[in-house]
Amino acid sequence: MKFAQPGILESVPAHGRYLFLSPTAGATPAAVGAALQQLAASVDGQSVVVGIGPTLAHTLGADIPGLRTMPDFSGHGVQVPSTPVALWCWVRGAAQGEVVLHARRVEKALAPAFHLDRVLDGFRHGDPAAAHDRDLIGFEDGTENPEGDEAEAAALVHDAPEGMAGSSFVAIQQWVHNLDAFDALGTQGQDNAMGRRMSDNEELEDAPASAHVKRTAQESFSPEAFVLRRSLPWAVGHQCGLFFVAFGATLNAFEAQMRRMAGQEDGIVDATFTYSKPVTGAYLWCPPVRGGQLDLRQLGL
Repeated sequence: MKFAQPGILESVPAHGRYLFLSPTAGATPAAVGAALQQLAASVDGQSVVVGIGPTLAHTLGADIPGLRTMPDFSGHGVQVPSTPVALWCWVRGAAQGEVVLHARRVEKALAPAFHLDRVLDGFRHGDPAAAHDRDLIGFEDGTENPEGDEAEAAALVHDAPEGMAGSSFVAIQQWVHNLDAFDALGTQGQDNAMGRRMSDNEELEDAPASAHVKRTAQESFSPEAFVLRRSLPWAVGHQCGLFFVAFGATLNAFEAQMRRMAGQEDGIVDATFTYSKPVTGAYLWCPPVRGGQLDLRQLGL
């Protein structure tokens, strides 16, 4: 769709830098809006994908139909926290240096009305020529992603007024892996936890009910719960994991999947939790583009 931020539909880049920002204390709604307008003029949605959180929309007095705060999905022995984000910028590029410098320009465009709460760097892992990248645990990521028209249908808002058409909702979570726990599962245990063989990415017909593939089979929900995943691995010191990113025409599909993963549907918890855990979680709205820059009309800007 011509109004979508192009980076949503493109494959994941070699490098990404995630910026998490909040309005500076004392910044007026007018100052916040002016900073966003300055950002919009310099962002095309391709090298930088931008997401607006519910609190930021509220600060501007805007109503984004379908945008809400991510629930806390904790329970059944697992923690799935909600950690709202006001403004999220995903800076994308082929080289880490260019991404770092571009992120700096984004921060300057938003100052002094916004401050940087934290930053996280992600990277593509696996064969650069492969159709899908890999999680650091070794499995392909995004194997079941829809493609072409189906990807647009899953990820983008259609049949909506100007300013909403072509926009997208996104769920983001930082997952922290325990690679020692994953290694301890052994090859068979790892395959059963995923529901696929790592060696050839084929699904296991006899995988246990807790296998990730079975928990999140998008066509098994009613209605079907298709999302477009654009996740990247991350590593800081000795910690590492996956920064999970899922775009949707609504937030309903992700929410249905996450509830089932957390055992809220039938008490069966996704085997992913045996070696990984989410430590953050937020919902955001990614505005469309118009004339090569962000279209913020839905925010009243």
